[in-house]
Amino acid sequence: MAEVAVALSDVTLIFSDANGDPVLAVDDVSLEVPQGQFLAIVGPSGCGKTTILNMLSGLINSTLGTVVKNGEVVTGPSMDVGYMLARSALFPWRSARRNVEMPMEIRGVGKAERRRRADELLDMVKLGDFKTKFPSQLSQGMRQRVAIARTLAIEPKLWLLDEPFSALDAQTRITVQNEFLRLWENTGSTVILVTHDLSEAVLLADRVIVMTARPGKIKLDQVIDIPRPRRVDDLLDNEHFMQLEARIWKELRDELV
Repeated sequence: MAEVAVALSDVTLIFSDANGDPVLAVDDVSLEVPQGQFLAIVGPSGCGKTTILNMLSGLINSTLGTVVKNGEVVTGPSMDVGYMLARSALFPWRSARRNVEMPMEIRGVGKAERRRRADELLDMVKLGDFKTKFPSQLSQGMRQRVAIARTLAIEPKLWLLDEPFSALDAQTRITVQNEFLRLWENTGSTVILVTHDLSEAVLLADRVIVMTARPGKIKLDQVIDIPRPRRVDDLLDNEHFMQLEARIWKELRDELV
């Protein structure tokens, strides 16, 4: 059995709305994710998907229950977690290289070493010729690949991805998804992806969790038994992929009101 990377035990999250009234966002969720697994979480808007990522990252604390990462209770942000959002969130005044260097700079890595590593990572995401370009000079797909390289720079044991490909056009999305899979499959890191795109969840993940409408509970926990390595564009007309997607959609559609 693989070591458990993260675990939520009887986790509940209650927050206050604009009027100060309590809102039950996540209700009694328990979940274990083995090291190296790619987990996707889908569900209707407001069901607590991003809230779960924020609890795992240590940005917010659960109201009840425990959140554990690598055997330790999460009490705050950690340096070994990579968090990627829908937008690349690059610093506009820094070049692609300097953006990738940023997390290493924070960790005190020397200038020569962080430049070497940044150049290596940009080569890996096929942006070696764009190292000195600024975000405004890059396409959205290129900016998102810089964000992937920046996250890889910290060699995270856990990737938290919140709709990281949603801002991309369909063709660019497939390219960046394939690039991400190629890089991730060599790391052994754990990935938890939040997405509204059911096809994306099935194409990328080893396992898909379906959440109910608020308050968020786990409705379905589905293994995705599609062999790796994968290429997204090779699976779009795969019969087994379509069967899995249909099975999950049957559970998800009743929550979309």
